[in-house]
Amino acid sequence: MDFLSSLATLTIHWGALLFVFLLFLTLISVAVMYWVDSHQTTHTIRRNYPVVGRFRYLFEHLGEFFRQYFFAMDREERPFDRAERSWAYRAAKKVDTTIAFGSTRSLETPGDIFFLNCAFPTLDEDAAQPKEVCIGEHTAKIPYRTQSVVNISGMSFGALSKPAVQALSKGARKAGIWMNTGEGGLSPYHLEGGCDLVFQIGTAKYGVRNHQGHLDDTKLVSLANHENVRMFEIKMSQGAKPGKGGMLPGAKVTEEIAHTRGIPAGHDSISPNGHPDIKSIDDLLNMIHHVRQVTSKPVGFKMVVGDLTFFETLCELVHKKGIDYCPDFITIDSSDGGTGAAPQPLMDYVGMQLRESLPTVVNIVTSYGLRRYIKIIASGKLIVPGKAAWALSAGADFVVTARGFLFSLGCIQALQCNKNTCPTGITTHNPDLQRGLVAAEKSERVANYAAELLHGIGMIAHSCGVKEPRELTRSHVRIIENQSRSNLFSDINPVPNVRPEFINMTEFQEAATMEDRLQ
Repeated sequence: MDFLSSLATLTIHWGALLFVFLLFLTLISVAVMYWVDSHQTTHTIRRNYPVVGRFRYLFEHLGEFFRQYFFAMDREERPFDRAERSWAYRAAKKVDTTIAFGSTRSLETPGDIFFLNCAFPTLDEDAAQPKEVCIGEHTAKIPYRTQSVVNISGMSFGALSKPAVQALSKGARKAGIWMNTGEGGLSPYHLEGGCDLVFQIGTAKYGVRNHQGHLDDTKLVSLANHENVRMFEIKMSQGAKPGKGGMLPGAKVTEEIAHTRGIPAGHDSISPNGHPDIKSIDDLLNMIHHVRQVTSKPVGFKMVVGDLTFFETLCELVHKKGIDYCPDFITIDSSDGGTGAAPQPLMDYVGMQLRESLPTVVNIVTSYGLRRYIKIIASGKLIVPGKAAWALSAGADFVVTARGFLFSLGCIQALQCNKNTCPTGITTHNPDLQRGLVAAEKSERVANYAAELLHGIGMIAHSCGVKEPRELTRSHVRIIENQSRSNLFSDINPVPNVRPEFINMTEFQEAATMEDRLQ
């Protein structure tokens, strides 16, 4: 008892001394902060309200977390609301994705869409797997055939961590879908999973550049020799930052990433805002032709739509130059697409949204008689079945998403992709933060998410009375005009007929017939 009594007395004594010391230290700190705040001339609030004004910065920082978890409603958040993120999380974990009581989505917002269910929906026994689509069948020596509908959009090694790339690559292999490398080059971790890959050629030519930063044909051939590399995509612009190249802070340019990209380590990796060797549509078509000649594989380009005359002129020039210069695919990105880092003015105000640009580009390509030669890939916030199904109904052959698969990896939308402080280890190269991302476990979730997204699209298709997702058309969709009226998508924006002057395209038809005979 004496020992316990002495211990209690000693604890109280030293506790009191520690409290007095901490109180004294706090008073000194407050006094120092008061003097600093009242004498500094940079911050008005801190000068007028010394010490207390500092809480403003704390509350600003904490505010985003309180809004995300406590105050924002399920359909209020940006860029992705809680309802969409929750669906993606549940799909990735392969748990129940059903909801109860009623939809939290407003069903009367002008401009939104809904699908037309059929009186006689497709029964399970009548449903079909997505048909195989061939990209480059008329132009490439080694065309790419795939049944995949949903695929992984471009995210570079550098913007993503090593375990994130490993998980995506392995998950894509399990799901039977392709993965786009993004503009950061081809890393061993892309190849590790054994999935089909689309190699993206960015404005800085990372991974295929020489010492002067120009395209290196030898490196192109080396990449094309990988069987997994199925196609090449020339990145003209990205939805979140049209007119601006990739931006990777020097803190994220490790030795390994620098080697993969062919740049110095530790320095900011800033891509040019455009290809120095592509300054016209003619240059673009020549580049497509050149890369396809060197690699023997399908080649297309990616861009966010701006000036629509670009596509009119491109299609006219394709007819003049011939099928050898025709892109095998066009990836249409939306102005609300994602990125690791982008200037806010570009992210907020530049480029067309996919809702307008996708059907418009499909219409232009169709009217010039080039639709069978050019496949259309849709990108931009297509993380849930309804939005992906809309893209297919608008005319897309494939859907790609980046942020949907980030959610499958465990992304919590912390909005720290550009700071190397991502709390989930996805977009950081801090080993301590990467430790939480176990590639083997997350690869299963990647595959689950892909499967569930395709399943959800299929449910919508079957409800509309068609057998598989690519049979969805604009006649299956209505666009809300007001609370009591909607219009058929195919009436508002019908797919045009081929213009008369392009119906009889002898050169194109002969090339297609020759290819059919070879097959």
